[in-house]
Amino acid sequence: MKVKKYIAPSMQEAMKKIRSEMGNDAVILNSKMVQTGGFLGLFTKKKIEVIAAMDPDVQTNTNKGKSFSKNSPHHHVNIKPEIRKEILTESKEKVGDHTVLLDEMSELKRMLLTISTNENSEVYPEALRVISQKMTRQEISASFRGQIMAELLEYWYEKKGEVSSIQLIEKQKEFFVRHLSNLEFGGISYKRKYINVIGPTGVGKTTTLAKLAAECVLQKKKKVAFITTDTYRIAAIDQLKTYAKILDVPIEVCYTIEDFKQAKAKFAIYDYVFIDTAGRNFLEQEYVTDLQKIIDFNDEMETYLVLSATAKPSDMLAVYEQFSSIPIHKLIFTKLDETSTRGTLFEVMIKTKKGIAYTTHGQNVPDDIESATRERIVEKMLR
Repeated sequence: MKVKKYIAPSMQEAMKKIRSEMGNDAVILNSKMVQTGGFLGLFTKKKIEVIAAMDPDVQTNTNKGKSFSKNSPHHHVNIKPEIRKEILTESKEKVGDHTVLLDEMSELKRMLLTISTNENSEVYPEALRVISQKMTRQEISASFRGQIMAELLEYWYEKKGEVSSIQLIEKQKEFFVRHLSNLEFGGISYKRKYINVIGPTGVGKTTTLAKLAAECVLQKKKKVAFITTDTYRIAAIDQLKTYAKILDVPIEVCYTIEDFKQAKAKFAIYDYVFIDTAGRNFLEQEYVTDLQKIIDFNDEMETYLVLSATAKPSDMLAVYEQFSSIPIHKLIFTKLDETSTRGTLFEVMIKTKKGIAYTTHGQNVPDDIESATRERIVEKMLR
């Protein structure tokens, strides 16, 4: 490997020399400020010393003297943060040369993105390292961590490191809120008569439905009724009957689509009807098909997919995929009190393109449920 030291008045000049002599595949190993010239320690000048390296086996004559290639696999990775800061500072000073400024800024952004996708958080300044490690603990996927760290690094160097932890956290929040801006959040719209919850077994659908109905009765002062199609578990029917008795509302158990139609006719005078579905293994498509045979999902119905925040993202996405034939309006995440890692919520929302209606954090009815907002969900993720 060919290693050479360059001394130049600025980083820009050093980069030009390296490009000219070593080409596109050169790797910058180190840089530092040095004092040159003068007499007896007086009248010295500050210059930049850069150590660059090149593997002769990969050097080609065609790339000498050209600017760094966008697709070069080598020249981004080993550039230190201090060098990136120097490049950015000098690029800003060259306001008279717009072409150079744009080229250098593009080059910087590519370097930041490359360095930010590196799982080794030691490459970050201390304040950013804390944020990166926290996102890892929150199980935010590597691809999104890379994107947010690239933005934070760029912000850090633009401000020359003169930013507080609070400013960095706010910048981080802005990133997540921006990526969720196209999704709809918030609770029941009350524009449709039928409120339906679906989801796999064990996620707390019946309790969640009772909380929603309780809010409608106690706060909205509406006349409501229950329908359950969960005929597979006697305990589930008994549980919903207990909630119906407490709220003093009627309930109907439906086994077939005809039962469901009769129940709807019976509850025609009611303001809202809350529908509970069977909690079965919905990784099996046949169960979703059975559900569609009982419930008409297209008739004045607002449907929420209930997922447990303790589940793996891959499992939640698999469940959503099975339910994709049903019109799903929003998601409800339960059991937030049972997990300290909530970054998976972000991944599920992005991949399903569905916002969150509610989150729950306990078994108490009508308490332990919260209507979701974009900002509040981001706070829960990053807490």
